[in-house]
Amino acid sequence: MELRIDKLSKRYPNGIQALEDVSLQIPQGMFGLLGPNGAGKSTLMRTLATLQEADSGSASLGGINILKDKDQLRKVLGYLPQEFGVYPKVSAEVLLSHFAALKGIGNSKERREVVDALLQQTNLWEHRKKPLGGFSGGMKQRFGIAQALLGNPRLIIVDEPTAGLDPEERVRFHNLLSAIGENIIVILSTHIVSDVSDLCGQMAVIHRGRVMVTGEPAALVASLQDKVWKKIIHPSELAAHRERFKVLLIRLFGGRTLIHVWSDTAPDAGFEAVTPDLEDLYFATIRGYSQLVPNSGQVN
Repeated sequence: MELRIDKLSKRYPNGIQALEDVSLQIPQGMFGLLGPNGAGKSTLMRTLATLQEADSGSASLGGINILKDKDQLRKVLGYLPQEFGVYPKVSAEVLLSHFAALKGIGNSKERREVVDALLQQTNLWEHRKKPLGGFSGGMKQRFGIAQALLGNPRLIIVDEPTAGLDPEERVRFHNLLSAIGENIIVILSTHIVSDVSDLCGQMAVIHRGRVMVTGEPAALVASLQDKVWKKIIHPSELAAHRERFKVLLIRLFGGRTLIHVWSDTAPDAGFEAVTPDLEDLYFATIRGYSQLVPNSGQVN
């Protein structure tokens, strides 16, 4: 089973080019779509979820033409959008049963078995009688995954699922997604680098509507070896360092300013070589150094 996207483009009426010739081959397992806000991630996810039309291009899942056979795709699709609303006064088991009926599970006994199994799988069984309005953010996201799993989907799309979750809920959600992604295609769309590094065996970086790089995270990061350097500076030095060097990222470290820069050799006195990680790869790509990053398997 493979999801294939070929030269997909979308321009909104206001002139924004949300997608431009996006091409990807996504195999079974967890696939991370990483990019900043406004990169085109949600537009791509909504298009694949048959919620909006593309201007041009094609997309297929196995033998299903996603852009033309929308009803066929919806039968094998699970979708957790970025904004997932619930009825606050309805219990988890009642609303999930309602969604199961809408999904076509008409037999009441079968529906009950499916609902019970999904509530167990998402660790919501003990909260099944509780109104959804009393759920934490992480519990609501797990309920969202439960409804996305109805009907044994072959493709699951989750859009920014961990934004706003506390560390404990993020770990719990990561474990759930990891278990789900063993046997089907799961696309994880996010701007959080650690979500992709923790979960995904394949990934792509999208920026300004275009796929910049795609491949295995470890292989992409390895291409940066001996090219990333760090230095702790005074905040007053930041502007000068931005002018002189290819600054990848800036963060506070022990109350001081730590910068990572891109360079083939030691940039200057005081810089130390650093083992690169996915965050370095991400910023190297979106800051315009992507031509320096070997592309593993890009199909654009």
